[in-house]
Amino acid sequence: MTVLKDWRLAVSLVLAHILLYITFSDRDIFWYIYTAANLFFISFVIINEKIDDKQKTTNFIKYGLLSGLLLYLLFWIGHLLLPILPFSLEKQVTSMYKWYSPQFSWHYIVLLLVFIPGEELFWRGFIQKRLSNHFNDLTAILVSASLYASIFIYSEKIVWMLAALVAGLFWGALYAWKRSIPTLIISHLVFDLLLIIFLPLH
Repeated sequence: MTVLKDWRLAVSLVLAHILLYITFSDRDIFWYIYTAANLFFISFVIINEKIDDKQKTTNFIKYGLLSGLLLYLLFWIGHLLLPILPFSLEKQVTSMYKWYSPQFSWHYIVLLLVFIPGEELFWRGFIQKRLSNHFNDLTAILVSASLYASIFIYSEKIVWMLAALVAGLFWGALYAWKRSIPTLIISHLVFDLLLIIFLPLH
């Protein structure tokens, strides 16, 4: 089966773009629609793909914690460089925190229990895994990370697309190395807790 004949891959990408277009169409509905989108991602993957977990519990916790800290460090360094970059990226970061940070208790709950598992299951556990059936690991990482970043075009924030691309490459490489969705979820959890809640970069 060639990648062009993988209809589940094609359909899932089209639906992802439709859902994210709706998600970013109105800031007031962001948390509702992105929650629904990630619940769809989770359901779609459970129905269509076996979930990888090739690490022992102690290993996926260890690698998840360390990789989450490392990715946050990379973003912290990147944030220091924002003032010298074009496109007013620093202002975009500030506006992202202003408009999309969690405000209510249920926001934090869905961030941790829906957004993070949904993104990792779908973009790494399904999209990248499907691509790796047709390409080598490096190509699968590059393409899946680019596709992951592409859905944030509807946010109209270049910095969000860049952040998604960097994170997608990082988690894509981690997935290719460890083949463990729980490792990715722990990594993403640690990263988001630092970036959004404990040590925001603004």
